Amino acid sequence: MTTIYDVARHAGVSAATVSRVVNGRPNVDPVLAERVRRALTELEYRPNAVARNLRKSRTTLWAVIISDVGNPFFTAMVRGVEDVAQKAGFSVVLCNSDEDPAKEGKYVSAALDDQMAGVIISPSGRATHVNRLVDARVPVVVIDRQLRGIAVDTVLVDNEHGAELATAHLIDSGYERIACITGPRRLSTAAQRLRGYQRALRGHRRAVREELIRYADFREEGGYAAMEALLRQDSPPDAVFAANNLMTVGAVECLVDQGVRIPEEVGVVGFDNIPWAHLVRPSLTTVGQPTYELGRTAALLLAERIAEPSRPASSVTLHTQLHVRESSRR
Repeated sequence: MTTIYDVARHAGVSAATVSRVVNGRPNVDPVLAERVRRALTELEYRPNAVARNLRKSRTTLWAVIISDVGNPFFTAMVRGVEDVAQKAGFSVVLCNSDEDPAKEGKYVSAALDDQMAGVIISPSGRATHVNRLVDARVPVVVIDRQLRGIAVDTVLVDNEHGAELATAHLIDSGYERIACITGPRRLSTAAQRLRGYQRALRGHRRAVREELIRYADFREEGGYAAMEALLRQDSPPDAVFAANNLMTVGAVECLVDQGVRIPEEVGVVGFDNIPWAHLVRPSLTTVGQPTYELGRTAALLLAERIAEPSRPASSVTLHTQLHVRESSRR
């Protein structure tokens, strides 16, 4: 990690001058101050907020960076993290990246600046910001989404198998034109759930029809728009598999608004349990994830990583389960 002494050497000034610039002191020659600021940028210097406040080199805080705080999946997962963290003597700071890589980057910077003891992150896409944590030797666990080309502790669910179960169930229920509303192409969860859908179709000797596949944003609005586009086709689907809970809600809302009867005209299966899935009529068939266990496992891995920084990276995959209800039975 870059120190003020590295910056001082790079700028050709004293460490005291660098310290005054970093702390916003006015009594610095403008020319020297500009040289220091340029050196700070070039060396990507990060001030140690912990040291400035005379605290120990690592806090007892964990940052949990999730991609959508409004999604019940993540809130249930965070509960599992928090329960383990509390028993291990840590507190949890929740950060919502909102599927925005730039926002995610700011939270990672904050975790580095404040010398967080560890980070659990559901990445918004590429491994860029997770690599920053690894390079800084901050204990990190990736949750829910898989990153390629990086050795890091990871906790996943068997997305492909869950999607295959959902699609095979719709086939067995007698539906012919089964659509898939999946998430952004850049996310591993979306790709894996799409593969499971395709595998089920091929396993039942059904053609994979591109016109029945829609990519959305893992949000309710995206599910609604995707379902609306599918219904506009000359040959609309008679069933839909939606690859997360919020898109399922959006798809169902669209079907209700269009006066399409569920499950008589269109069968529906969603991915992720929805807390009220069994209360609505018709009740919703869903692929359930062990959300609490997902968070708990990630927290246990993080605690182990903090205790044993040099141990090899490990990956844990948890099982999914199909909960059959009324929305997929003709």
